[in-house]
Amino acid sequence: MSAPERSPASAGAPDHADAARRTGFRRSPLEAEHVTLGAKLVEFGGWLMPLAYPRGTLVEHRACRSAAVAFDVSHLGTVRVEGDGAFNTLQRVLTNDLRKIGPGRAQYTHLLDDADASVVDDLIVWWTAEEIFDVMPNASNTSRVREAIGGTDTTATRAVVALQGPQARRLLSRIAPDAACVPRFAVGSFTWEGASCTAAGTGYTGEDGVECALPVEVAGSFWRAVLETGVVPAGLGARDTLRLEAGLPLHGHELGPGITSLQAKLGWVVSWDKGDFRGRRALEHERRTGPSRILRGIVAEGRQPLRDGGLVHHGAQIVGTVTSGNFSPVLERGIAMALVATGARIEDGDEVVLELRSRPVPARLAELPFVRPGTSASRAEVA
Repeated sequence: MSAPERSPASAGAPDHADAARRTGFRRSPLEAEHVTLGAKLVEFGGWLMPLAYPRGTLVEHRACRSAAVAFDVSHLGTVRVEGDGAFNTLQRVLTNDLRKIGPGRAQYTHLLDDADASVVDDLIVWWTAEEIFDVMPNASNTSRVREAIGGTDTTATRAVVALQGPQARRLLSRIAPDAACVPRFAVGSFTWEGASCTAAGTGYTGEDGVECALPVEVAGSFWRAVLETGVVPAGLGARDTLRLEAGLPLHGHELGPGITSLQAKLGWVVSWDKGDFRGRRALEHERRTGPSRILRGIVAEGRQPLRDGGLVHHGAQIVGTVTSGNFSPVLERGIAMALVATGARIEDGDEVVLELRSRPVPARLAELPFVRPGTSASRAEVA
């Protein structure tokens, strides 16, 4: 990510359309709130978003693991697909099976490239009403997803605030009890200042939580009310270290061109008994032959942050490439995910060496996730 100049604070709401034209970046409806809080703003997926607040990423990360944080995730897209054919359209395009859920539920799924089954995007579908689906792409993929599924891009009409952490629901219940009680992977409605809003029991940290979509007109007051309950604001830096500890993929790293659902060890999002879907033929071929590489966890012996692009060595062989890496605030070790050759026949706990800027870093393969939700206990062997 690159860091453009910080936008000046404004007493009122920023003119997002004009700002986007001037800078080339899209702006969150909550940007003025972030500037007031002293956030460092960076470009991400074509948006200008908070990387961290003054107390820093480590504080924000630990607050999510122990209490509650709030992320502005308005950069995520929303494509509304509705009407008589909405269900059938999503069924024949996406990998998962909507018959497993129903209205008032959410589902994780993939959109594949039809030629080679690469993951074009990983998505959350909010089934908000009988014939209304809000499909949530990653920021830079909204146009590609809309081309595949149709629908209307409603991203600019709402803000999305993700409350995450073991205390998130308790604190949210003080101001929005109907949102706080939405179960995990369920979708429900609530009202804020007279406006109709949507809450889903989803997130991207490995912790329990709720994501709230609100009309832009009331988003600022909701954000301020959330922080007044004691929830800590958190930026993209903490969101990335949290999702890495939880072993969750990031598009462009663990998913993307040349990487399939099976290679990412996400075969559970593919429903083979529902009929045809985009990319099925290519993915079935890989299913028969077996993927040539799969996603593995790696824990370093020391505290040095690991970085994507590093080569993974086992003995005299190069067996893989790091897709994401960083420092784990919970384990206090460098951690990474890497695509490792299945032919290498190495197991969790086996020693490997990462080549990081031409320096060898001793490490071991580890089970994912690195950290269990709701605790600071590790599933990786770090002794």
